[in-house]
Amino acid sequence: MDKKPVIILGAKGIGPSVAEIFKSNQVEVYCFLDDDKKLHGTEIDFISVLGNTDDDGFLKYIGKKCDAFVAEDNMKARKKMVNLLNDRRKVMPGNALHAHAIVSASAHLGYGNYIDARVVIGANAKVPNHCILHAGAIIDFNVSLGDFVQVGTGSQINSGVTVGDETFIGSGVTVVSGVKIGKKANIGAGSVVIRDVKDGETVFGNPAEAIKL
Repeated sequence: MDKKPVIILGAKGIGPSVAEIFKSNQVEVYCFLDDDKKLHGTEIDFISVLGNTDDDGFLKYIGKKCDAFVAEDNMKARKKMVNLLNDRRKVMPGNALHAHAIVSASAHLGYGNYIDARVVIGANAKVPNHCILHAGAIIDFNVSLGDFVQVGTGSQINSGVTVGDETFIGSGVTVVSGVKIGKKANIGAGSVVIRDVKDGETVFGNPAEAIKL
């Protein structure tokens, strides 16, 4: 069965990278939609930006003729676009899974995840919905991520780690085995996390310590 073309919501940020991922899997990108009117009528990597993300003239194709992906790395905006697709089209966005990512057969993937090149997802790991895993991130075996989690380039989340919803983990972070990270936490780039992190806490350093913003 032929793969449906995809409409990408969001032409900036990770948008071009998302298009590259779909191309790596021989999936046609129908168009970008973006709320920046200056981009309308332009092309990005030979893909047209045709309208706003809430333009029903294009959204009506999602579900029957096209799939969709939300290419927005600001989590507040990402959630808004996901809710729009849920409400108007009754669909969940598909996964953007790079052809050069490695995903264990026993790993669980939900919907709407961005999984870039050289990402490794280990046995029985859980990547539920709308996560962003940048290039080279390692999600080891038995790791459990929450929804809308972002993991930076080259970060290593070791076995048995639990990460709460909407947490941000910067580039080059190491989280040692068994650590629990709460919801909406922030882990600064290059940190080494050796102890649990509370909901909403920001930590940084080696070893990572809580900081006040």
